[in-house]
Amino acid sequence: MASTSMLDDIKEVLFTKEQMSETVKRMGEEITRDYEGKNLLLVSILKGSVIIMADLMREIKIPAEIDFMAVSSYGSDVKTSGTVKILKDLDRDIAGYDILIVEDILDSGKTLSYLMDILSARNPSSIKICTLFDKPDRREVKDIKADYVGNIVPDEFIVGYGLDYNQKYRNLPFVGILKKKVYEGSVSE
Repeated sequence: MASTSMLDDIKEVLFTKEQMSETVKRMGEEITRDYEGKNLLLVSILKGSVIIMADLMREIKIPAEIDFMAVSSYGSDVKTSGTVKILKDLDRDIAGYDILIVEDILDSGKTLSYLMDILSARNPSSIKICTLFDKPDRREVKDIKADYVGNIVPDEFIVGYGLDYNQKYRNLPFVGILKKKVYEGSVSE
């Protein structure tokens, strides 16, 4: 179980460990059905998607390869800076692959819009987006939509199951709303 201090920072649990497992299983079944007979390459966007990537790939029942990218658009802030930097690029040529970008959360859409442009230029057979959480109230890039969505979430700061604040809370086995006082300093709940 998580330490008491981490749990004290959580305002409310949105999705339990069991609910997360059911969500990922459902997504794996959809992807298995839709990518049968295709050349599937799952591209995990580090660091946030590492947990969903590990769980999701075990729920996909067809051959699939994996690769990883690391990008930064947040730093230690709670909102995207709008500037996306590639910190780690893919290890392979993706021409001819059916790319499925695996992301932890889709909010503003800026990072995924940038990645879609970069990866599309590399001649994949197809490119789609899979996100564990969709936060449509925060969308700034209106034409970015996920093809596979685990859950739609409110415009709250959520952590756990790979999602972090300042590199912490990723290891929580559930997803919860972080208390504002944690990221705003002295705001009371």
